[in-house]
Amino acid sequence: MKTKNTQKRKLSGVVTSDKMSKTRVVSIERLKKHPKYLRYYRTTAKFKAHDENNEYKVGDKVVIEETRPMSKEKRWRIVSLVKK
Repeated sequence: MKTKNTQKRKLSGVVTSDKMSKTRVVSIERLKKHPKYLRYYRTTAKFKAHDENNEYKVGDKVVIEETRPMSKEKRWRIVSLVKK
C-alpha cells in the first residue's frame, strides 16, 4: 500500500465566534479580482474549526489546517496562534 505525501491546506484568519464548545468560527479574508472591471475587492469566508482545549478567543489570529470531517460542517482544525 502506498502512502501519499500530500500537503494539507493551511489558511490564516481571525476567530470571530467562540460560543460553541470545542469549535471556533474563523473568518478568512482574501482579495478577488473582478473579471470585467479588473478591480480587487475583499471577500470573507467563514469556516468552523476544531479547538480541543477551548483555548482560542474572539480576535485571535490563527492558522487552520484541513482535516477529516469531524461533524456536519467542521472540516478544519486550529493549528497555532499567529504572533501579533
